[in-house]
Amino acid sequence: MKQNYQKELEKRIAKHQQAGEIPTLLLHSCCAPCSSYVLEYLSDYFKITVFYYNPNIYPDEEYHKRAEEQRAFIARLPARYPIRFVEGPFDKERFYQMARGLEEIPEGGERCFRCYELRLREAARYARERGMDYFTTTLSISPLKNAEKLNEIGQALGEEYGVAYLVSDFKKKNGYQRSVELSREYGMYRQDYCGCVYSRRQREREIKSRSGENAGGFSVEQDR
Repeated sequence: MKQNYQKELEKRIAKHQQAGEIPTLLLHSCCAPCSSYVLEYLSDYFKITVFYYNPNIYPDEEYHKRAEEQRAFIARLPARYPIRFVEGPFDKERFYQMARGLEEIPEGGERCFRCYELRLREAARYARERGMDYFTTTLSISPLKNAEKLNEIGQALGEEYGVAYLVSDFKKKNGYQRSVELSREYGMYRQDYCGCVYSRRQREREIKSRSGENAGGFSVEQDR
């Protein structure tokens, strides 16, 4: 039977509320737009540290643009409890090593699953070192991300590192639509590809296919 991660999240929140507890949460974020609804929702129930760890993002300018957008959004968002921001290392070679041999796999496949694991592992490690109650990620808000796989990986890492993974499927309850609304409200930059060089290539191929226009290519080697 397929798990209803949203209902499980709601039960966990209700349990802490009944006990009068405000747990700490390390929230891995891929970008400000995806974090918008998640932070609006969870900041009423958790003391949150946003962990921006995304060595997959290409090119460097895109990485820094997204990091600054994340930092700026947190500063502007009204929240019941203070939200901290931590930027992880931009160790992009770690991502390329992980992706070796998987470069031509379409988005949403094994390369993406390994990228989930790479980023969530670093989040679990950071959460354990700081003695946090939970860790989770904003990634499940995207209709293009596999929430079941994300939760499977997160729970396995939670057991490995001894930190509870907060199960979620943030696209539920119109979460994705709310993130779009908040992005417009705050005038946020919204990228048109997931983040890595491979997703950008795929996006450019799709645009080229639709438009019939020739587009200049680029190589991952330019950024390595």
